[in-house]
Amino acid sequence: MSDITRWSASQLAHALASTELSSVEATQAHLDRIDATDHLVGSFLARAEDALATARGVDKKRAAGEKLSALAGVPIAIKDVLCTSDMVTTAGSRILEGWLPPYDATVVAKLRAADTVFLGKTNMDEFAMGSSTEHSGYHVTKNPWDLTRAPGGSGGGSAAAVAAFQAPLAIGSDTGGSIRQPAAFTGTVGVKPTYGGVSRYGVIALASSLDQVGPVTRTVRDTALLHDVIAGHDPQDSTSIPTPWAHMTAEADEGANLADLSGLRVGVVKQLQTEGIQAGVKQRFDEAVALMTAQGAEVVEIDAPHFEYAVAAYYLILPAEASSNLAKFDSVRFGLRVTPEGNPTVEDVMSATRDRGFGDEVKRRIILGTYALSAGYYDAYYGSAQKVRTLIQQDFTSAFARVDLLISPSAPTTAFPLGEKLDDPLAMWAGDLTTIPVNLAGIPGMSLPMGLAPEDGLPVGLQLMAPAYEDHRLYRWGSALERLFRERDGSLVYENLPEVV
Repeated sequence: MSDITRWSASQLAHALASTELSSVEATQAHLDRIDATDHLVGSFLARAEDALATARGVDKKRAAGEKLSALAGVPIAIKDVLCTSDMVTTAGSRILEGWLPPYDATVVAKLRAADTVFLGKTNMDEFAMGSSTEHSGYHVTKNPWDLTRAPGGSGGGSAAAVAAFQAPLAIGSDTGGSIRQPAAFTGTVGVKPTYGGVSRYGVIALASSLDQVGPVTRTVRDTALLHDVIAGHDPQDSTSIPTPWAHMTAEADEGANLADLSGLRVGVVKQLQTEGIQAGVKQRFDEAVALMTAQGAEVVEIDAPHFEYAVAAYYLILPAEASSNLAKFDSVRFGLRVTPEGNPTVEDVMSATRDRGFGDEVKRRIILGTYALSAGYYDAYYGSAQKVRTLIQQDFTSAFARVDLLISPSAPTTAFPLGEKLDDPLAMWAGDLTTIPVNLAGIPGMSLPMGLAPEDGLPVGLQLMAPAYEDHRLYRWGSALERLFRERDGSLVYENLPEVV
């Protein structure tokens, strides 16, 4: 049998359903892969102790003839921002070190009900604040394509686990690009669903009006399979949308069989083609646009004038909401507690705990957000940022009146060297310029690998953007594009991962 860790989730699911493969065999293969490689990559923060027991249970259900989900028995990795009642949940922060939640996040509960097998919790930038997974309170995750490079962030652990064949599926969260940018850096497929399309209950909040949970895999169809499991209304989440959702897997399958791209109207956003885009990223993007045109798509330039202010607005809205959400980590109720010598007050204990428990990036954003919300500055900063957000939403509405999809590079560059931007927050934040508008508008976005940059041989991501509630468009057309990229290049990007791990 070939190395099953290289199989897609769809291939694994087919082999499991036909009993060609057992869940125990699939799970053991991925556990062995993690054992052999994670000392190099650092994808995981915690390992599931009962993975094989869960897999045995799925095999017994299948043998007994029980009706199982499409992904039953398939291993999966979970970003450490989702609460899990049987594994510690830290959000990558020392302030939650060792914390075991008393409940599961809704997404986790859905994955359990679908009989997926949890491999462990993946590393992340602390409280999802970062673009490189260098701001984790525990260790740095490395890019499987080049161990001297960042895997992106904040969900670098999930993307690296999938890229390194440690897991066929992973769950991430995306506040300003934390699924899509790591997917671009690691040659994986990542989707940020429509805001409210996937429950946030049990997800440790960063910025509540921006956060969204989504899938990370190696193929568009695998991403659709996982999206179908985790999507849907949740009464425990007040932002959850009660609208019925399209069957994403069916859309992906239909898209893969399209003869060409006839009838597709694509918009290229002028403001997302900035001077800071790496030459190889621009080359691959231009080639993708040319391929779409050759396959019958109508490609037009879109002017979205307020996108220019997206990064500035985002880095006022996010810190303000983070300042509020992280106030609960005060040493009193749960988590780390540091007690200074002498007769400290509650304020002294709180200050000492937050000083030791929070990293530099978290402190930076809390200070910025608290300032933006303070008396006399709210209207000038936070209020103005929200007005810009509305203008960006209007830009998207105008654009989607003309086109079916918008496209851009998923990130301005390929994976940058570890340490290169660690001490330059503004440079790190600027790397989110192509992904942030999607979160501000609450629309869905996908990062799809479109080749390797010629100057460094690292993956380049194509970002697809669709109107709110139209997530199925990403899967239909993303699957069609994935097929075209395979036909053009002879393989998909992930199949060319160098043997560095």
